[in-house]
Amino acid sequence: MTLPEKSVDVRAEAAHSLALIVAGESLRAVFAAASSKLRDPRDRALLSSLLHESARWWLRYDAAVNALLEHPLREPQLHALLVLGIVQLEVLKMPEYAAVAATVEAARSLRRPKFAGLINAILRRWLRERDAVILRLDADIVTRSAHPRWIIDALAKDWPAELPAILASNNAQAPLWLRINRRRTTRDALLALFGQAGRAARIVDGCESALVLDESTDVTRLPGYAEGHFSVQDGAAQHAADLLALRDGQRVLDACAAPGGKSAHILETAQVDLVALDRDTQRLPRIRENLDRLGLRARVCAGDAATPSTWWDGVRFDRILLDAPCSATGIIRRQPDIKLHRRATDMAALVAAQSRILAALWPLLAPGGRLVYATCSVLSDENARQMAHFLAGRDDARLQDVALAGWRRANGAGAQNLPGEHEMDGFFYAVVDKAN
Repeated sequence: MTLPEKSVDVRAEAAHSLALIVAGESLRAVFAAASSKLRDPRDRALLSSLLHESARWWLRYDAAVNALLEHPLREPQLHALLVLGIVQLEVLKMPEYAAVAATVEAARSLRRPKFAGLINAILRRWLRERDAVILRLDADIVTRSAHPRWIIDALAKDWPAELPAILASNNAQAPLWLRINRRRTTRDALLALFGQAGRAARIVDGCESALVLDESTDVTRLPGYAEGHFSVQDGAAQHAADLLALRDGQRVLDACAAPGGKSAHILETAQVDLVALDRDTQRLPRIRENLDRLGLRARVCAGDAATPSTWWDGVRFDRILLDAPCSATGIIRRQPDIKLHRRATDMAALVAAQSRILAALWPLLAPGGRLVYATCSVLSDENARQMAHFLAGRDDARLQDVALAGWRRANGAGAQNLPGEHEMDGFFYAVVDKAN
């Protein structure tokens, strides 16, 4: 006789996962591990909402919990559970009775039944004292916006007029962008397929390979996914392949390729000889998996873009895409744990690494070739100022205009989109051609 599987308490799983995220683990990795325990797609969707919104608003509601507790909780999972409880009430707008009762029950599922009364009391106290606590939270921009002070200061320095809009966009859910694999289908065909399945999608002007779904969903359950008809990729990132000005027969390097989205787009755009490089050997299988699903082929290899002597075969490239390691301050709305994990002290090392990679890759570009530098950052030190430093003293470098409709011209070099503008992520591009 087969015994029935024991059900998983989603909120208890979320509290355990959130405590790991706050301690430094990646939201994406933690969610993948936790969601594998859940069979019902509705439970996976709830877990995703709980983790993303709690990470997004942690700096606000962690402070709220601390204000309501007489003594700090020494158990991270229970503290995380209290934050989850308030997030259910304030962000997800769940009915009060259901949210409180389910959160109290999660304490028992975490094998902490003696804390059930405390969880209930703190959440009830939040409901009674909510207005007064919110007044105190809103008095400080850190707890009002749920952003760390260093990010607020950096944004205020580079984008003072746009600061409120950036903070608001970072705290909003991003639409789900898809990129059509034009080697296997067309936009109209995929629209029709989604329509038959009751999935509403829309076209965005200026993004010929894109569709946007306003509601997030498990993309693996969408029609056409298994057949490789589309990939998930934000509209801002979809401009990389166009800016490369690809032609059949070219030799192309994607210098920081994992997880392979831009490599795939390059191969969908032209018949090229592509080298997909990444220094993290553990991420290479993901590149291969993504290309295999889409029916695409590249030479996937491990190597540090900053040290070509360890992997380069000596044959120059016609095109190089450097999607550089960066602060990721342009994609906080998609990866809210960036607010918890990134530190101001990380910036100097990131800027130095970007500079080293640019200097190392430039000699690999053939005369007449093109290098596209991209980041998902909104900070000038990584973007316009980085490129100005790179261009200084290079007589063979020709900065090109980045003609993207509505994007901001960066002060010095390139073009910048801020989070939420044109419904896209924050992203920067600079295009440099090499003189013959």
